[in-house]
Amino acid sequence: MADLIVGVDIGGTKVAGGLMTMKGELRRAAIVPTRAAKGFTASFGQITRLIERLLARAGKKNRVLGLGMCAPGPLDPRQGLVLSAPNLPGWRNIPLARLVSEKFGLPAKVENDANAAGLAESLFGAAVKYRHVFYVTVSTGIGTGIIINKMVYHGKNGIAGEGGHVTIDYHSPYRCGCGTLGCIEALAAGPAMARRARVRLEEEHTTPSLLRDWTGGNLSRISPLMIQKAAASRDAIAREIIDQTGFYLGVWLAGMITLLDPEAIVIGGGVARIGKPLFHKIRETIQQYTLSPSFAAKTPLLPAKLQKNVGVYGAASLFLPAGFKAEAEF
Repeated sequence: MADLIVGVDIGGTKVAGGLMTMKGELRRAAIVPTRAAKGFTASFGQITRLIERLLARAGKKNRVLGLGMCAPGPLDPRQGLVLSAPNLPGWRNIPLARLVSEKFGLPAKVENDANAAGLAESLFGAAVKYRHVFYVTVSTGIGTGIIINKMVYHGKNGIAGEGGHVTIDYHSPYRCGCGTLGCIEALAAGPAMARRARVRLEEEHTTPSLLRDWTGGNLSRISPLMIQKAAASRDAIAREIIDQTGFYLGVWLAGMITLLDPEAIVIGGGVARIGKPLFHKIRETIQQYTLSPSFAAKTPLLPAKLQKNVGVYGAASLFLPAGFKAEAEF
């Protein structure tokens, strides 16, 4: 009897996988480098080797219900097709679900990584108590997932939930990787934080800052983690950068609350680990930019619970009853 699911989280630098029980318990986790720079054949080989290792640990293949995978979008979850993954060279119109299913003789599904993470946080993580959830991950980019009634909302073409590419400042000089000016990703993701700190310190040569000291004057080395640590040490520039980031995220999330009226917002990713200073500014700003401040004030902002394993949980969840239903609804 099948009682295990393989979950695989495909990223630009690593592929993480694990065996999950039908009760949502993660077992036998493993990680391999993606080797993305070597092209599709090399990175696909890494994925299949990881799956082989996990199937071996399962013991018998008939114990495995299916192979769930999540990958960067855009992709078509209906067909299990990766349309174009910017951080995976050579991945264009790749029928990933079919290729994996044929190789291993098991059902396979593919989902956008942020959608899968949102589903996982709703089923097992921070938002277990809520049905309607807006999930956000803020790190190198900004990914989002819309969960309605514990199911992923995919939209007409299966590409809904790309909230990181909503423009909040069309006068902005900063162009997002998608080509649009002023996307929230271009203004509030990790690289945007580092860029704002660097520009500020370049413009103000005499302004003291731990960021200047810690980089030895090489401001290109500034990272979000460095900004977080400097802010904790009362560095004025670092605190200002976190405040600006919280403001941008607050304006954007205020719009998402006005649009979706979610029961909860879950925020994950490396930038979100800044914690209280960032979340405080987001909450404060939401009140000023949403249609219904009284309702928005009651919308919880929850730090993600699953953290580094969220993609594996989400990918495996595609073969749980809630995941089956989510995929059948669009």
